[in-house]
Amino acid sequence: MQALLGDLGPLLQGLLTTLWMAVLSAVGALALGVIVTAMRVSPIPVLRGVAFAYVQLFLNVPLLALLVLFVFALPDAGLLMPLPMTAVVVLVIYEAAYVAEAVRSGVNTVALGQAEAARALGLTFRQTLGSVILPQALRAVVQPVGNVMIALVMNTSLFAAVGIVELTAAANKTNLIHAQPIPIFVGAGLTYMVLALLIGLGTGWLERRVAIVR
Repeated sequence: MQALLGDLGPLLQGLLTTLWMAVLSAVGALALGVIVTAMRVSPIPVLRGVAFAYVQLFLNVPLLALLVLFVFALPDAGLLMPLPMTAVVVLVIYEAAYVAEAVRSGVNTVALGQAEAARALGLTFRQTLGSVILPQALRAVVQPVGNVMIALVMNTSLFAAVGIVELTAAANKTNLIHAQPIPIFVGAGLTYMVLALLIGLGTGWLERRVAIVR
């Protein structure tokens, strides 16, 4: 444990990096995922096609491949961004596809009659989606979206592969110094487990608070 506690500062810094990148990615993925869902249920065929292609592409491309592409190939094309922000953008784009699928499943739980009633009252598609369908859909998928957020936090560990010193990279550097992999990586693993547990408990509490009484 001395190896773990002796370099606690770098490990905590890595944890902070993981946390702020995960929070930014989560906010971006939620916003983009809702937009993609709106496109998928849109009456405009082109928007539905673009959203469908987007979801299918990013559900079937490994995150690590996207990271390598964005970090190492885009600068050659003249698109330059700070490395942490590049990684956040990649994670947002990737996880938004999973958020979109979760939210779309929630849209499917809303009774068709509600949309028809909204149209009968003269509401436009945008008004129906924003005021009737999406609020109910989001309340129905709190836990599935929470599971996506847990996966998002776990996926931040891949940032180590492109040179970002987050928790996994910090643990690896500490192990290279002390050569004590068991306490170091067990400690890092337990930290990820605690983060996942907190997200699970938080989404469980939120789900109970916003549950639709039928």
